[in-house]
Amino acid sequence: MLRDSCWRVGARLCFLRAGVRAAAESGRRALVSCIDPSIGLNEEQKEFQKVAFNFAAREMAPHTAEWDQKELFPVDVMRKAAQLGFGGVYMRTDVGGSGLSRLDASVIFEALATGCTSTTAYISIHNMCAWMIDAFGSEEQRHRFCPPLCAMEKFASYCLTEPGSGSDAASLLTSAKRQGDHYVLNGTKAFISGGGEADTYVVMCRTGGPGPKGISCVVVEKGAPGLSFGKKEKKMGWNSQPTRAVIFEDCAVPVANRIGAEGQGFLIAMQGLNGGRVNIASCSLGAAHASVILARDHLKIRKQFGAPLANNQYLQFKLADMATRLVASRMMIRSAAVALQEEREDAVALCSMAKLFATDECFAICNQALQMHGGYGYLKDYVVQQYVRDTRVHQILEGSNEVMRMLVSRSLLQE
Repeated sequence: MLRDSCWRVGARLCFLRAGVRAAAESGRRALVSCIDPSIGLNEEQKEFQKVAFNFAAREMAPHTAEWDQKELFPVDVMRKAAQLGFGGVYMRTDVGGSGLSRLDASVIFEALATGCTSTTAYISIHNMCAWMIDAFGSEEQRHRFCPPLCAMEKFASYCLTEPGSGSDAASLLTSAKRQGDHYVLNGTKAFISGGGEADTYVVMCRTGGPGPKGISCVVVEKGAPGLSFGKKEKKMGWNSQPTRAVIFEDCAVPVANRIGAEGQGFLIAMQGLNGGRVNIASCSLGAAHASVILARDHLKIRKQFGAPLANNQYLQFKLADMATRLVASRMMIRSAAVALQEEREDAVALCSMAKLFATDECFAICNQALQMHGGYGYLKDYVVQQYVRDTRVHQILEGSNEVMRMLVSRSLLQE
């Protein structure tokens, strides 16, 4: 497989050649020295970063407006991404994963998000779900579920949030009553990315008493009796991925589909979200990077009062602030990714800090870039408005930024 030939099997020239093509084709996303995202990376990381930028420029950017406006879920393009190893970036190689690090994943998701932030965000969620099975599943489960997920022959959705439990996830009500060798699930999950289109649903459900220790994790496969979906939600952004309620009505799921032990589900969910927060922050980073480039180019071209906007010192200072916040966000995200990879005690707090800071700052960067475009920025002919719409939700999901503040303060006060 192409994935095997590209990832960790010694054929690194394929990355380098693709990177050379990317340099010629990146156009408006050409790198600028002080915000160059390759700074600090090793040669191997620079190579697959170039591959991701190339894929974003060729396969995603030309179609992102259409996917957004027609609400298309680009299955074929995501499967092409999977051929490059992007379907299981930090999963183990024996089940088809790329075996890369959390930092590597952040670099890849940032690059892909310059092409289509919404689609990349879904790919990042898919990776999170697949990792949860890879990390906590049995050998039989890993080899049953993970290979088609890594190839994106099947797609995954993360099912934690419910209509009555968002930030208070430990109070979820979806029940799973054991009957012989099956669990019977009843309840509803809300705001599920990929809902109705995904094939594999990683579901947190209550097998025991109240609180986090009563929650277990099960895999529900599309087509299971009693599994249905709500209407497709109409959203401000993230329109290249469907969002629906996932409904369980006496839905029978084999006990063999339980990931980990009974009562371990909340821990599994939170472990997944630590990485998910780094991933989604990296998607914000890609959108912000692209927005800084768009703003810079617009300031050079657009003239008012007889001179380019780039001559206006106020706008120069604004652009400098945008670049500074972008680089600061990147440094925080990459620091958190390393801490997570090393399983350090400060990883949860650092992932929360990175998600909080980067998603707030990167949304502000995109929004400022739109402002610099004036009325043009508000038109759908200009992609900057899509970056604004697609990054806004990153401040809400994977744990709202208010919850991130709770986690950081809890870490400080427990010392």
